[in-house]
Amino acid sequence: MHIHILGICGTFMGGIAVLARESGHRVTGCDQSVYPPMSTQLESQGIELMSGYAPEQIKLQPDLFVIGNVVTRGNPLMEAILNQNLPYLSGPQWLSENILKNRWVLAVAGTHGKTTTSSMLAWILEYAGLHPGFLIGGIPENFGVSARIGRASATASDANTNEISPFFVIEADEYDTAFFDKRSKFVHYHPRTAILNNLEFDHADIFPDLSAIERQFHHLIRTIPVNGLIIENARDDNLKRVLQQGCWTPIEEFASDTGWHSIEHTTHDIDIFFQDHHEGRLRWDLMGEHNRMNALAALSAARHAGVPAQIGIEALMQFKNVKRRMEKRGIIHGITIYDDFAHHPTAIETTLQGLRAHVGKQNIIAVLEPRSNTMKLGVWQHSLAGSLSEADHIFCFSRDAEWAKNALQTLGAKAICHDQLDILIQEISNVAHSGDHIVVMSNGSFDGIHGKLLSVLQNQQ
Repeated sequence: MHIHILGICGTFMGGIAVLARESGHRVTGCDQSVYPPMSTQLESQGIELMSGYAPEQIKLQPDLFVIGNVVTRGNPLMEAILNQNLPYLSGPQWLSENILKNRWVLAVAGTHGKTTTSSMLAWILEYAGLHPGFLIGGIPENFGVSARIGRASATASDANTNEISPFFVIEADEYDTAFFDKRSKFVHYHPRTAILNNLEFDHADIFPDLSAIERQFHHLIRTIPVNGLIIENARDDNLKRVLQQGCWTPIEEFASDTGWHSIEHTTHDIDIFFQDHHEGRLRWDLMGEHNRMNALAALSAARHAGVPAQIGIEALMQFKNVKRRMEKRGIIHGITIYDDFAHHPTAIETTLQGLRAHVGKQNIIAVLEPRSNTMKLGVWQHSLAGSLSEADHIFCFSRDAEWAKNALQTLGAKAICHDQLDILIQEISNVAHSGDHIVVMSNGSFDGIHGKLLSVLQNQQ
């Protein structure tokens, strides 16, 4: 089958393309902007890419168009598809019908921590020899790819070396599916094991309030079978409210003495418990309470799939974090630069708290690009400043510098905002000294600030 994907360069749709190609389909695709690294990754898979949404792409005569949620009415190619009554599906629906069908789906949902927890879970299953498929909104360093089908390992006695693993781990996003399907993506996945990490208001461009998101989580819960398992963050009242709307599936808690919990001896030395049973000691390099919580959820989900907690803990000791999750980009003259995906006040706060616990009294310089739709709409304007409290210096880059200044005004001289990146980089380099830690936080490319900042620091000192 020939599949043509609209919006192919997004992380999710790019993963769909890889899975379709690995399944033996001919895959082509288009996007408004086609550039590395996603373009390079896709082209290396034999996927032909086109820039823009020209209606002439109809002439490719694919058997099916798969539509990303970036595509809207008025898109010239989409209008041509509709006018000619050509077959199309959303990415999540195609995934459900062609990849997830008849598999044990382990879904990781929540406002925060989805990518890291999904990566932990996939790695635990891999370490245990289950070789899961996965689709993750980032690149887990243990795998080097964001998506794969998942094939069972072949032994000398295997007659079929291409046997598909029954397990599939997916990052279960609550964002909407497509312009013609306003349900959350995760409603399509029908998991047997579901992690509910947390729930806060987000995506103000599509959800009017928190209750609208809670309703979508309730719809997800309605799809989980009685022989499945829901893994719930016991500290999250919003999730409790969702579960009170109706639940037909056993629940296992984490961050609870009656479920999965941990005792921290040092930042990197943690005892893991399930109920009152000591499961083992985790020694690893990750920092922050949020990562300990992610680990507990992943261990619970893996155990449901048959992996003993002790094996899961062994796996986590060898876990390498996801790209752009406190990814260390370089050390110049004793100044360490990290890249982090944090773009919600809660994520910003937990990232900085984790780093503070790790570096003690050393200076933390937070560099922020508020660019998400929800941030631009001003939903978090009054909570943004508080989320940055652990930082010693704050630099904010925004095309709307006045908005940023208003949002951070309570921080006084501690916060500097600019709409010109070169000026911002120079000011960061002026205050950075040996022993400082610079955390760059954005859910976009941030105009390659990490490399530019490393270069300036190298030449300045």
